[in-house]
Amino acid sequence: MSQVSDIDESLYSRQLYVLGHEAMHHMKKADVLIAGMRGLGVEIAKNVILAGVKSVTVQDEGIASWEDLSSQFYLEESSIGQNRAQCSLSKLLKLNPYVTVSAHTGPLHENLLAQFQVVVLTNSSLDEQRKIGKYCHSSGIQFITADTKGLCGQIFCDFGEQFEVADWNGVPPVFATIDHISRGNPGIVTCTDKHEFQDGDFVAFSEVLGMTELNSCGQVEIKVLEPYTFSICDTSLFSEYEKGGVATEVKMPKMFHFQALHDAISNPQMVMTGYGKTNKHHTLHLAFQALHCFVKRAGRLPKPRDQADAKMLLAMMRELKSEAQLELDEDIVRKFAFTAQGNLGPVNSFIGGLAAQEVLKASSRKFTPVQQWLYFDALECLPEEEEEKEEVRLLTEHNFAPTGSRYDGQIAVFGKAFQEKLGKQKYFLVGTGAIGCELLKNFALIGLGAAEDGHITVTDMDSIEKSNLNRQFLFTSEDIGRLKSETAMQAILKMNPSMHITAHQNRVDPESEEVYGNKFFSSLDGVAAALDNLEARVYLDGRCVQHQKPLLEGGTLGTRGHTTVVVPFLTDSYGVPGSSLQKAIPLCTLKNFPYLIEHTLQWARDEFEGLFKQVPENVNQYLTDHEFLQRTLERGEAGALEVLAQLHGSVGSQRPAVWEDCVTWARLRWEILYNNDIRQLLHCFPPHQMTSSGLPFWSGQKKCPHPLTFSPNNATHMDYIIAAANLYAQIYKIKGTRDRNTIREVLEKVHVPSFTPKSGVKIHVTDQDMEKDKENVDTAHLLKLKNELASTPGNSTTLRMHPIEFEKDDDTNFHMDFIVAASNLRAENYGIPPADRLKSKLVAGRIIPAIATTTAAVAGLMCLELYKLVQGHRRIELYRPAFLNLAVQTCVFYQPLAPQLFTVAGKKYSLWNQFPVQGRCNGQEEMTLKELIEQIKKEHNLEVTHLFYGKALLYSSGSEHQERLNQRVSDVVQTVTKVQIPQHQRVLEFYPSFAEDEDCEKVPPIRYQWR
Repeated sequence: MSQVSDIDESLYSRQLYVLGHEAMHHMKKADVLIAGMRGLGVEIAKNVILAGVKSVTVQDEGIASWEDLSSQFYLEESSIGQNRAQCSLSKLLKLNPYVTVSAHTGPLHENLLAQFQVVVLTNSSLDEQRKIGKYCHSSGIQFITADTKGLCGQIFCDFGEQFEVADWNGVPPVFATIDHISRGNPGIVTCTDKHEFQDGDFVAFSEVLGMTELNSCGQVEIKVLEPYTFSICDTSLFSEYEKGGVATEVKMPKMFHFQALHDAISNPQMVMTGYGKTNKHHTLHLAFQALHCFVKRAGRLPKPRDQADAKMLLAMMRELKSEAQLELDEDIVRKFAFTAQGNLGPVNSFIGGLAAQEVLKASSRKFTPVQQWLYFDALECLPEEEEEKEEVRLLTEHNFAPTGSRYDGQIAVFGKAFQEKLGKQKYFLVGTGAIGCELLKNFALIGLGAAEDGHITVTDMDSIEKSNLNRQFLFTSEDIGRLKSETAMQAILKMNPSMHITAHQNRVDPESEEVYGNKFFSSLDGVAAALDNLEARVYLDGRCVQHQKPLLEGGTLGTRGHTTVVVPFLTDSYGVPGSSLQKAIPLCTLKNFPYLIEHTLQWARDEFEGLFKQVPENVNQYLTDHEFLQRTLERGEAGALEVLAQLHGSVGSQRPAVWEDCVTWARLRWEILYNNDIRQLLHCFPPHQMTSSGLPFWSGQKKCPHPLTFSPNNATHMDYIIAAANLYAQIYKIKGTRDRNTIREVLEKVHVPSFTPKSGVKIHVTDQDMEKDKENVDTAHLLKLKNELASTPGNSTTLRMHPIEFEKDDDTNFHMDFIVAASNLRAENYGIPPADRLKSKLVAGRIIPAIATTTAAVAGLMCLELYKLVQGHRRIELYRPAFLNLAVQTCVFYQPLAPQLFTVAGKKYSLWNQFPVQGRCNGQEEMTLKELIEQIKKEHNLEVTHLFYGKALLYSSGSEHQERLNQRVSDVVQTVTKVQIPQHQRVLEFYPSFAEDEDCEKVPPIRYQWR
């Protein structure tokens, strides 16, 4: 079996886009030991198993207690009193069939450790860490310790004295298109656009004409001169540069050096989680050491909120401080002592995600490892100081004492009253994909909505696919094809039977407002968004603003992740859609001048959509809708000509009758795309064409193409024919075949007409030219098509077609076969390096790279913000949206923006403000428009001069609208818009203008509840 094919791409596809095949192959050789199966240990184990190492052994001598259930999601109440590792094994085994998972319930010893390439310690003593760390360092075993105590966590890594990383950041190599290269020492390279190189980067040259020596001189170190230029080696003896060329970054290996734990603990090198936290992290470094001393002396952790224990820990810290010469933050130490007995799912989720990523770095040698300590705290989740003073009676040791419940680890941090508050929450979770699964896990652990009057509503319209299983851990292979929301709900109820949860399969958009309307949103305490597209996030954010509800939002892109928290009246909202982060590729680039494989892949995807989806849909509409033809003509002559020509062919003489017709169509289509069109392009713009300014036309980003000659012996040529013919057959319900010999026999009989390029054909060089030329349409041909299609054929039922929805993850449906072949053939036309199936699927399928480690970390941070929302924090600086990049262990926390204020008639408002009006009071009849205007005047001292409902003007003072004043408000809306108000719509939203400030651009909406 080849190295590439022994990785199950249908399972690991999203992760492969993060790690790549080489790193995955390294990981598949790694045996990993994870010691300690409390919440943190099982989180790390889950993520590492999902990632696909060779084997994972989980070790724990301890037995499960009630406290463990606060964060150990694979333990049940029936597990109490049993070995934690053994109880977790059956569920860990189901995560990944390619990973061998076993449990060890005895102590750690050197003979055991020697069997592993990576060893992870959790919930271990400092003495054990020192001992095992020393052995691992001397034995060449990568060593990681991770620990969480309450709201704080730490990670330590020792990957040996020399640890080489092949790719330190995982960013695809950057490249630059060359405009000129000088002869000299050094040679100066000028690029067509601004380059992204940095001093000391290495590049490789390709496709350079003239100075061809550069194409074969390997990697060259560069020095950046200007945004468009950089210098290279001595080129004075090279040939004269003519044109073309690409400089591509060469990723160079990077060496890292680590100290053993016993040395690193006294001379800590730290990764900062946030800016300006150096002193805080050094305080935590000593606090964790002092805690080990405390446990060693007292035989236990400090009791929650116990002042004496806090003083004892502080005294131990002062002893350590005298050696470290550090300014001690005693408030942190006190809070650390008060909460150290806590065991929180969200903290373990975050630290576990980061620690698991370090395991993957150790076993794959990809990305920058932690050097060597990382500390994190979320102490701002504790009650605000003002609340502490008011609730001092509640903040006693008794309120934090164990209750013999699954939430004891959380009660130790926040108390019983807060636990009750969590249980009563009503939350709406949108999406049960990777982040959604992790959020539900955390919701179950913390008991969100688990009390009698609490509730979680979750919605996701998707079904489970195999590629989901690599990171959506609530699902197993047995669940493939089942609904995500239903399956996730069932998994969570097994995790915490007390949860109150309802699963829906609705998309959250304007069409589902009958379900998720005013009544639904008004009943919520908050919303969590686990969505993978911007439009849906923006819509949900708007609904939260409209109903003044908090929103938790998070997303991932490979090793990068972000979290956002939106708090009514305190922070700005998620925002409105801006310009797309991904620039649209110019149409002329796609049509005639591609220079990147991304361009040919997008072109191939457009071919697929046009041929196999849009044409069949247009045909079916034409056959069933008598207005379709007229609507098409009204959209513009250029577009209409294209659509009508396709219709004419699909319902007329070009319609295939048998399989051989489909093969013939595919062969002729191949000839048009890869030979005739290219020859026509070169006829209009010959290879040595010069521009009006005397420069070569084919230069820079314009690659001069060459036509292809079909050969049935060329695998890519045949791949195109087989895929295109079968897809063409599918839309006409004709049975196809994959048999190459049968298809070859048909191809031998296909007559391919000769082609002669035509003069006078205009090929657009820019999108602007294309737009200007839209009016130049063959109107005679358009009229002929219109007349011939004017009457729908009598046999319309038999002419119906079968549109194909693109599905990237089914390797048997010909979809990706077509994309890969079509794209790579076009790439060959233009001298662009081809893409393999994996890269093609990423671009054409618009796949978001994903890995379980980032997902776990992001969900953990979202739930820490959830704690603050439930606490009711009102100080904006206590909320901490985040940006993460686990590849380089970047963790940036920042303060959210306050909402922008605007002024109306001298008074300040924000997007959170609105003017609520009850349209019916005490069962009375609905108010009139006049009464509405009078109420606004009475309550806000503002005189309404104009009133809009969407774009419809309902009222304008001093106009003919006076007669509307005595009509019911809902009647006015329906009369003006000529649309019946849906039965489920209880609230109407109006935007007024006021006489007191008619020039203001923003005003709070009037929220008119009439039902």
